[in-house]
Amino acid sequence: MARKIFLILIGLTLGLISSQAKKPNVLFILVDDMGWKDLSNEGSTFYESPHVDRIAEEGMKFTRGYATCQVCSPSRASILTGKYPPNHGITTWIGDRAGEAWRGTKRHDSLLPPEYERNLRASEITLAEAMQADGYKTFFAGKWHLGGKGSWPTDHGFKINKGGWDVGSPRGGFFSPWQNPNLESGPAGESLTMRLGKETSDFIEKHKDQPFLAYLSFYTVHGPIQTTHELWKKYRTKAQKMGLTEERFLFDRRLNVRQVQDCPIYAGMIELMDDAIGTVLAKLDEHGLNENTIVCFTSDNGGVSSGDAYATSNLPLRGGKGRQWEGGIREPFYLKAPGITKSGSRSDTPVSGVDWYPTLLELCGVPLPKKQEVDGVSLVPLLKGESISARPLFWHYPHYGNQGGEPSSIIMEDKWKLIHYHEDGRDELYHLGQDQGEQKDLFAKEAKRAKKMRKTLDAWLRKTKAKFPVKDEKHDPEKRIERWENIRSSGKQRLEKQHAGFLEEDYQPNKDWWGSAKD
Repeated sequence: MARKIFLILIGLTLGLISSQAKKPNVLFILVDDMGWKDLSNEGSTFYESPHVDRIAEEGMKFTRGYATCQVCSPSRASILTGKYPPNHGITTWIGDRAGEAWRGTKRHDSLLPPEYERNLRASEITLAEAMQADGYKTFFAGKWHLGGKGSWPTDHGFKINKGGWDVGSPRGGFFSPWQNPNLESGPAGESLTMRLGKETSDFIEKHKDQPFLAYLSFYTVHGPIQTTHELWKKYRTKAQKMGLTEERFLFDRRLNVRQVQDCPIYAGMIELMDDAIGTVLAKLDEHGLNENTIVCFTSDNGGVSSGDAYATSNLPLRGGKGRQWEGGIREPFYLKAPGITKSGSRSDTPVSGVDWYPTLLELCGVPLPKKQEVDGVSLVPLLKGESISARPLFWHYPHYGNQGGEPSSIIMEDKWKLIHYHEDGRDELYHLGQDQGEQKDLFAKEAKRAKKMRKTLDAWLRKTKAKFPVKDEKHDPEKRIERWENIRSSGKQRLEKQHAGFLEEDYQPNKDWWGSAKD
C-alpha cells in the first residue's frame, strides 16, 4: 500500500513538472522614449533595427498600439498592473514637481499640477507577482522608475533585479563606470545597454528548463544621448549620403520640434539597443526556446522630438514625448505568441498598455488575480485573427510635460480622438484615419459627436476619481508669453547650431567618447 501511494505521488510530481515545462516563457522588452517611427520596420530609413524587426515579422504588429501616458512612470505602472494611471495613482514621472513646487520650474504656467503617488502601491498585484505565484521565475533588468527603496522590482514580484532603482535616466551615463546600486560597473567603457542584454541572456541560460518571465527594460534611448565613436561615424556618413538639411526644427505651440531623423548619436543608441536584443534572441534560439517563448516589444512613451535631447522626429505624427498628440502616445507594439500568432500578421485595432497584463496572463494560463481590478482586456482574440468588442481608450495627464505637453485628458473611439485641455476648457477633435498628423480640428464641424465623446470622457474621469490641476493665483501671463517667444527665436537658433554640430567632422563630446574606444 505504501509503495502504491509512493508511486502515485511520484506520478503527480512528474505530471506537475511536465505541466510546468509546457508553460510558455515570456520575454518582455520595454524601451525608454522610443518613438513609433524609430524602427526600420516602421518606415525609418535612417535608423537600423533588424533584430526588433524580426520580432514584428515573426509575430503580430499592432499598428495602433498606445502607451497609457505621454511620459514614462505612469505607462510603466500600467503595464505591470493593467490599470490606467488615475487608478494606480502615478500620473506623471516620479520626481516631477507638483502643487506650489511647480513654480520652481519658472515656466510661468497658469495651473499647478496635482500630487501623485511616488511609489507603486504595495497593494497592487503586479504581472510579476501573479506569474511568480504560478511558478514562474521572474527577472528584471534595467530602468524601473516606480519608486524608491522599498518599492524596487524585488518588492513587486521580481526575484532578481539587475539595475532597477529610483531614477529614470542612467546615473553616470551609458558607459561604465555608472552609478547604480543594483548593477555593478563593468570594465571601463562597457555599454550599459549591452550589459543589460547580457544579464538577461545569462538569466535565460540559468533558467532555460523552467518557465520564466524575463523583463528587459532598457534605459536607452532616454537621454543623455551617447554612443560609440564607431557608430557615430557610421551614421554621420549615412546622414551625409541621405542629404543634410539646414533647418531641423519648427515651433509648435510651446516648443521647437525636430522634423528630421538624422542625429548620428541617437541612431547609434538604437543600433546598440537592437544588438543587445539580438543577443537575447540568439540565446532563445541556442536552447530551442524560440517556439515556447512569448516575445513582447514596446515603448513607454513617444520619441523625444521636443525638450530633453530633441533627438528624433515622429513625423508624420504630431509632437512627441510629453505631448498629447499621437507622437507622444503611439508606440511600436509587437507580440509573438508561438502557436497562436501568424508570422507577419497585423491588427489595426486600437490597443493600450493596460492590455499587456490580462493578455499575458491568459497566454500563460495564469489566473487573473481576483483582487486586482484591471482596466485592460485580453488581446488573445486579436492574436488569433478574431476581434474584440469596441471600446474607448482613455488618457489623463493633469501635468505639464518637460517636452511641451499640456494638462489634458483624451478619449479615443475607433479613429476619432478628442483632447480636452484643462487650462482653458477647450476641446479638439481629430479623425485619425483621415488626419493622423492632427492638423484639422473638427470640433466645430462635428459638435454633436464631440459633445457625446466629452460626456463619456467626463464620466470616466469621475469614475476613476481623477485628480486635476488648480489655478495658480500667482500666474504671470506676460512672463509666459515672453518665455515662449524666446524659445521660438533664440532657442531655435541654439538648437539648429547644436544639432548641426553633431554632424561636423571634428565633433567630439569629450576626450574619451564616453569611455568607448576610438577606432
